[in-house]
Amino acid sequence: MTVVGVVKAKQSLPARIAARAGGGALRVFLVLVGLFWLMPTVGLLLSSLRSPSDIASTGWWKLFSEPSQLTFHNYSTLLDNSTITDSLLSTVVITVPATVLVVVIGSFAGYAFAWMDFPGRDWWFMVVVSLLVVPVQVALVPVAKLFGKIGIFETTVGVITFHVAFGLPFAIFLLRNFFAEIPRELLEAARLDGAGEVRLFTRVVLPLGGPAIASLGIFQFLWVWNDMLVALIFADSKHPPITVALQQQVRQFGNNIDVLAPGAFVSMVIPLAVFFAFQRQFVSGVMAGAVK
Repeated sequence: MTVVGVVKAKQSLPARIAARAGGGALRVFLVLVGLFWLMPTVGLLLSSLRSPSDIASTGWWKLFSEPSQLTFHNYSTLLDNSTITDSLLSTVVITVPATVLVVVIGSFAGYAFAWMDFPGRDWWFMVVVSLLVVPVQVALVPVAKLFGKIGIFETTVGVITFHVAFGLPFAIFLLRNFFAEIPRELLEAARLDGAGEVRLFTRVVLPLGGPAIASLGIFQFLWVWNDMLVALIFADSKHPPITVALQQQVRQFGNNIDVLAPGAFVSMVIPLAVFFAFQRQFVSGVMAGAVK
C-alpha cells in the first residue's frame, strides 16, 4: 500500500468528502470571479457591435435574445475617424520606445549594480530605490517647466522621456535583485573562459534573466499604453494618444457612442493581446521571483 493510500485510509469519510467539496467549491468560486471580472469587457465588446439606437434603448445583454442587432458598422465608422486612428498610431509611437528604452537601460543598470564594482555603488542604488517613492503627480509641474525651457513640452519626445524617467527606478530595482540571484559560479566560469563584461551580459545574464525582463516589459507597456494623466499634460494636443482622444470624444460628442465603444475596446484589447502573447514568460518571471 502506498503512502498516499495510507494517508487516505487514515482520513475519515466525512473529512474526505469535505476536502473534495472544498476543492470543487473553490473552483466554482474562482470561475465565478473570473466571469465577473470579464463582464465589463464582454459588455463593452457587445456594445461596440450594436447600433447607437439599440444602445440607447436597451442594455448590451439584449443581443443574446436579438442577435439581429449584431453589426460591424461601428468599426467601419471607427476606421473612418481620423482622430481615433491617428491617436492609435501616436500611442504606438509613444509606448514602444518608452518600453524598449526602459528594458534596455534597466537591464544594463541592473547588471552593473548587481555584478560590477564601482565607487559608491550601494549609495547610488539607494538613490534609485528612494526614487520609487516619488509620486508622478509631484513632478508634473516642475517637469513641465523644464520641458518647456528645453523645447520638448507637448511633444512625443517629452512624453517618452517622462515615462522612461519614471519607469527606470522600478526597472533597475527589479532587474538588479533578479540578476543578483544568478549563481556567482556561472559568472566566474564564464570569466575563466575569457568572457568580458559584454559577452557575460549577453550570453549568460540575459538568457537567465529573460522571464524578469519579459515581466518588466509587460508592466511598462501596460502602464504607458493605459496612461492618461501624463499624456493629457505632455502629449501633443494635435496628435494625442488614444486615452486622451477618447476623453476628447466624450467631452465634445457625448452621444458619439458608435465611435467610443469600439475605440475603447480596441484600446483595451491591444494590451491584452500583448499580455497573452508573453504570458508564459510573465508567469515564469513571477514564479522565479516567488521561489527566490
